Amino acid sequence: MPEPELLSALMVATAYLLGSVPSAILVCHCMGIADPRQQGSRNPGASNVLRIGNRKAAFFTLIGDIGKGWCAVSLPQWIDLENNVANWCALAVLLGHLFPIFARFNGGKGVATAVGICLALSIPLGIIQMVLWGMLISIGRIASLASIGCALISPLAAWLVQPNLMMPVLLISLLLLYTHRDNIRRLVNGAESRF
Repeated sequence: MPEPELLSALMVATAYLLGSVPSAILVCHCMGIADPRQQGSRNPGASNVLRIGNRKAAFFTLIGDIGKGWCAVSLPQWIDLENNVANWCALAVLLGHLFPIFARFNGGKGVATAVGICLALSIPLGIIQMVLWGMLISIGRIASLASIGCALISPLAAWLVQPNLMMPVLLISLLLLYTHRDNIRRLVNGAESRF
């Protein structure tokens, strides 16, 4: 068994590499759908795959992105490493998704991966995020608005459900808001597309 410090570093590196696996690109390739980075919003995420492909492809993309966030954070928990290792893995897998080494650092916006991360950190928090996103998308029919709303409310939800997670969730939310900066501008200008 490696030393705890080495094992922790390996877990964080593995989390980044796992995050770098481009679910949307792989799913589209396997299902004969054009590269999502070249169509629609040009974002390799489930929402864009739904626009350019079909529900089945979007579902598999969503499961892939949630799954890699969940696995990356759950693995250090399973081998009983310190809690802060899981937090570092959470950040690493999200950064891997946003800036994937396997896809020329052109990643998705991180919402589904963030949900997977939060499900691994706290199941109630992950459930709150999914319910909130579902409510917002059903009301506004704008995926980015639902994602931004989740990012804004998640730190408060973390503080209410499990206060020790507030800081890592806040950092995740800030990254999500950063990736949605163009969407925020379009929302302000009333130019964001609806489903």
